[in-house]
Amino acid sequence: MKVVVLGAGVIGVTSAYYLAKAGHQVVVLDRREAPALETSYANAGEISPGYASPWAAPGIPLKALKWLFAKHAPLVIRPTADPAMWRWLAAMLRNCTAARYALNKARMVRLAEYSRDCLIELRRETGVSYDHRTLGTLQVFRTAEQLDAVGKDIAVLRNDGVEFELLDAAGCVAAEPGLRWVEHKIAGGLRLPNDETGDCFKFTNALKDLCERIGVEFRFNVDIRGLRVDSGAVTSVGTDQGDERADVFVAALGSYTPALLAPLGLRVPVYPLKGYSITVPIVDEARAPVSTVMDETYKVAITRLGSRIRVGGMAEIAGFNFDLPQARRDTLQHSVEDLFGGAGDQASASFWTGLRPMTPDGTPIIGATQHRNLYINSGHGTLGWTMACGSGRIVADLVSGMQPEIDASDLSLARYQ
Repeated sequence: MKVVVLGAGVIGVTSAYYLAKAGHQVVVLDRREAPALETSYANAGEISPGYASPWAAPGIPLKALKWLFAKHAPLVIRPTADPAMWRWLAAMLRNCTAARYALNKARMVRLAEYSRDCLIELRRETGVSYDHRTLGTLQVFRTAEQLDAVGKDIAVLRNDGVEFELLDAAGCVAAEPGLRWVEHKIAGGLRLPNDETGDCFKFTNALKDLCERIGVEFRFNVDIRGLRVDSGAVTSVGTDQGDERADVFVAALGSYTPALLAPLGLRVPVYPLKGYSITVPIVDEARAPVSTVMDETYKVAITRLGSRIRVGGMAEIAGFNFDLPQARRDTLQHSVEDLFGGAGDQASASFWTGLRPMTPDGTPIIGATQHRNLYINSGHGTLGWTMACGSGRIVADLVSGMQPEIDASDLSLARYQ
């Protein structure tokens, strides 16, 4: 079958790869001039299935109120008149219960663990290179209160068979020697030894080249204007370069997916959560991280990518906004300097922002829609890089009429209807 994939971020390109491997003729359309130039460009770089957690969690509403007055708040809300923002916030609040948190985290971990396995298999088969490391992830707790609260996450890890280590301050230093100068600031940590790191931008571009070798056609600088439907099926996608017909269509446009599908009567509860990162050249190896460190206090990930440190995090609910406030940069710099002071050259750091496509329950939307040849692969939030390969593989299986290797029945848009 001919399949058109809409979007050339990491989700769209991995979807294209697995669809082509399944024997389909694949065309990828994107409005940018190359792959992975938006949300996939400079994310935190972590592939951390065990830390796959929804932002909607017990206690978040109260924390959000406290963060309103915090200098380095991990969550910032800039209210607008956009009804979609308020609908999304209301739906997120409904998911801030212990029962829903456990349900949402369990399915996110299920998908993320599967995705990491798919990535390992892809790397073994293709030799794709993207500054990857397989040295685990360390979540650092600065307070005893944070350490005590980790019990609910450990229960999910145990239930899903995810290997973990609960560490004291000395154990954290043993895992990340660059922390030895700040051991007195650390109450403990949770380490997942099987997690990985890597440059999502490099991966997506390398995979795009591999896709082209197996027949995938990429068309860039294409303005996608809408989908045409007849008798319950999509017949073509309209673009500024004409209509493109196909047998199947996969919407992988991140935060822009809802706008594309709304005229078809599909309400897709995905809203942009703005994230930030800085990329810092390493100047002192002894003080630098060896893998990913999650700073629980600021919800910031500090990741080693070759000779660079990628510092990413925060969530800002502000609509489609791309400004770069100095205050957000200050938070990222404060986190990395407080834990790995002097490791990087902050004067040479680059500052970036991207829109993470987030669902109210944290779980992405993957699967079929009421239109029989239209599929969605979107809404991965902060975990697009972590979940990309598994999500692409699931979509390819569904399009091919095959049963996915993991339970994907609760991932589709139907769970909101």
